[in-house]
Amino acid sequence: MSRRLRNKVLACLVCVLALPAFCGPMGFKESWMAMGDFSPNWQESFVNYALTPRDALGASTLYMRSDDESKNRHLADVTYTRLLKRWNMPQAQANIWFLGGLGYLTGNDFAGSKLMASPGVQVDYETTRVYASATARLYRADGINHDFASARLGFSFYEVDYDETQPWLVVEARRMTGLTNRTEVTPMLRLIHNRYFLELGVSNSTQGRVNLMYIF
Repeated sequence: MSRRLRNKVLACLVCVLALPAFCGPMGFKESWMAMGDFSPNWQESFVNYALTPRDALGASTLYMRSDDESKNRHLADVTYTRLLKRWNMPQAQANIWFLGGLGYLTGNDFAGSKLMASPGVQVDYETTRVYASATARLYRADGINHDFASARLGFSFYEVDYDETQPWLVVEARRMTGLTNRTEVTPMLRLIHNRYFLELGVSNSTQGRVNLMYIF
């Protein structure tokens, strides 16, 4: 095997080992992950700490607003993330995650606060060139149902070495019960490095969107 080919193979293997940083909601053991997802109707930020290679605890805040801007919600909760299953394949990886949260919800159409639970599941698959994921999550409180579902599909424009930034095109469709009567579709440019990603896009509602993640 030539030196050039050997280096390329090693680079691909390193990228595969790093995939959980890009497609998963937690980092490697004893790492901190910070993420944010910001648009006019949806503003979420969270941080968690990976206690083990499969478990992470954290906290999050979420602001949700209806399409007509008549309703808004604020949720602050503690979170638990669990890697339920992982499949390692040649230059690819697939995962099933449990996502859970428990906290207090406030809104402009009811008094006080309500206890809200938000269990969910994420399934994802990624190679160095293709990415796909689907997420379903319940947001339930007394008299409130804001269940959430999303699907993502993306591809990279070209392969890069592990220490270089890789550009991707990612398209996401998502919908939330009780706050929107449409499916939001957002194409985004994603820039990935070995510890972070940044996504920029505009939805079919002409709303700008910024997503980011950093592992430290």
